[in-house]
Amino acid sequence: MSDTIEKVKCLIIGSGPAGYTAAIYAARANMAPVLYQGEQPGGQLTTTNDVENFPGYPDGITGPEMMIQLQKQAERFGSDIRHGWVTKVDFSGPIHKVWVNEEKEIHADTIIISTGASAKYLGLPSEQKYLQLGGGVSACAVCDGFFYRNQETVIVGAGDSACEEAHYLSKLCKKVTMLVRRDEFRASKIMAERVKNTENIEILYNTETKEVLGDGQVVTGVRVKNNITGDVHDIPATGFFVAIGHKPNTDIFKNYLDLDETGYIINAKPGTSKTNVDGVFVSGDAADHVYRQAITAAGTGCMAALDAERYLAAKDANFEVTTPTYN
Repeated sequence: MSDTIEKVKCLIIGSGPAGYTAAIYAARANMAPVLYQGEQPGGQLTTTNDVENFPGYPDGITGPEMMIQLQKQAERFGSDIRHGWVTKVDFSGPIHKVWVNEEKEIHADTIIISTGASAKYLGLPSEQKYLQLGGGVSACAVCDGFFYRNQETVIVGAGDSACEEAHYLSKLCKKVTMLVRRDEFRASKIMAERVKNTENIEILYNTETKEVLGDGQVVTGVRVKNNITGDVHDIPATGFFVAIGHKPNTDIFKNYLDLDETGYIINAKPGTSKTNVDGVFVSGDAADHVYRQAITAAGTGCMAALDAERYLAAKDANFEVTTPTYN
């Protein structure tokens, strides 16, 4: 082994609620975890201004502030939190090999993947502007719909997730306008019928977003175009939701781990964090395409650390499991 290769007991790839929670549990279990934060330290939650549905914060908290607190908690127990991101892995042999920033090589006894998933956006400059400002653009109705109670919102998308999010918003908002690019939904019939039969959801077919309108601070409307007639008009709205899918950040693992057709990591055994490679575990949105909430990500981060601890204990008689088992 080269002197430039670092050997670690537990390597956590990615931060966010899943990665930091895994680090907290791994550190408390004497696994001396090393965590690389990735390209977006703190994950998707750092783009969320207000988090009001995470237990323990009765007055709410900003996403960035929550991630700072989670990082500090992990560091308090001895987690080694580092800047940088994993660019290459090799899980083909008994040693789990990882390269950071295409330079540093690490060999890890266990690996916890917490790379998350990235919401897909339209890519419009105006959309990105108000997304960064936290002024009315969102990719999660369940997370942010509450802030638009009794207001008018617009949602883009035509699949099952878009229909589910539109229906969720309809319970909170005065009116929801749904923009569908084609002349039909991609969603299942039952989901499409649900939004069609919801009184305060207006569906505009063959319609594309041209611009997200605002006053420089918050969203005030959406400019749309009918791609058949060419008609352009503005829709008043205070919230613009994008529901065109998520892309899991798992490309570097595709040659070694079982992924579904979208790229989400498949759990080798349901109810655990195990992957098809022994000693490699997954937590958070890299495997979860259903819930995608901070609290569920944190829960799977805990599971991954416990699974990794028990894996080490089974391999090394001198490694003692320190966490209790609840029956």
